[in-house]
Amino acid sequence: VQLVESGGGFVQAGGSLRLSCPTSESIFSSSTMGWFRQAPGKERELVAAISRDGTTYLAASTKGRFILSNDSNVKTLHLEMYYLKPDDTAIYYCAAGRDLVTFDVDYWGQGTQVTVSA
Repeated sequence: VQLVESGGGFVQAGGSLRLSCPTSESIFSSSTMGWFRQAPGKERELVAAISRDGTTYLAASTKGRFILSNDSNVKTLHLEMYYLKPDDTAIYYCAAGRDLVTFDVDYWGQGTQVTVSA
């Protein structure tokens, strides 16, 4: 198992959560890493990604609320989520690959549930 997410949970609207995804040196240094999410009945969508050169992507629906960061000391990707809304309810997956925007993913985590109540 290469990617293992943690930090999901149940919060009320307006609350916050921090997701973490530690990985190996080889994956961390060679891959674009990011977070996808999939809500019930919906397709999996890219939420945020960071490439090897530090370029970041955030989905429009999360800008101003979500912060993506990577800690090179511990080879861990974080997603800080603030002002959560019920629409953010989904399973969140950590991913690593060549181009997450095109779903060119080499590794998937098992997912962590985020539930936001109204």
